[in-house]
Amino acid sequence: MLNRRNFLLTSGAALAAPNLALASPSNWDEWDAQVTPAGYDPAVTNPWGIAPRFLPRLVRANPGLLPGDIHVDAVARYLYHIREDGWAMRYGVAIGSGELYEPGVFRIGRKARWPQWTPTANMIRRDPQYAEFAGGVPGGPENPLGSRALYLYAGSRDTYLRIHGTPQAWSIGRRASSGCVRMVMAHIIDLYEQVEVGATAHLYPA
Repeated sequence: MLNRRNFLLTSGAALAAPNLALASPSNWDEWDAQVTPAGYDPAVTNPWGIAPRFLPRLVRANPGLLPGDIHVDAVARYLYHIREDGWAMRYGVAIGSGELYEPGVFRIGRKARWPQWTPTANMIRRDPQYAEFAGGVPGGPENPLGSRALYLYAGSRDTYLRIHGTPQAWSIGRRASSGCVRMVMAHIIDLYEQVEVGATAHLYPA
């Protein structure tokens, strides 16, 4: 998730009076096209200017990893999605700033396309100015959760941690969020279709 300063710099005007109609599913395909570059090839397309090593790559998976699972290497800033054939798709990510990143083993409790963003109570306590968004911000290209979100659960409890897209692609490779794992929006659109609800996500210590 975004810190407030960057959030307002990138999308404050749109959030001053959010229009709930913008969250209609009728906009989703249009928004997908808006955040997916023309002629998109995941391996080489990079209008965001991120380090080339953070572009999607097919790599050999370590033996014994379960197909369908997600592994986040918080040191190298990589997310791996394990495939059935012994390979994995690797993506660059950003992780939580400071002590906000939470390692652990989680379950993908649900998935959402162009999700609404609502600041958590802890975020509002850290920065009371977030309170103006407590009612939620509708989905859209400027929304902090971006194009897709995978919701991380501990058992049946929503942890409020997410793997999600971000309108701030420049943050990939950094500690930049309020605890979530961020991805380029075009990249998480690809990942989203491959991840099943109930899959396990392993977030390793930074």
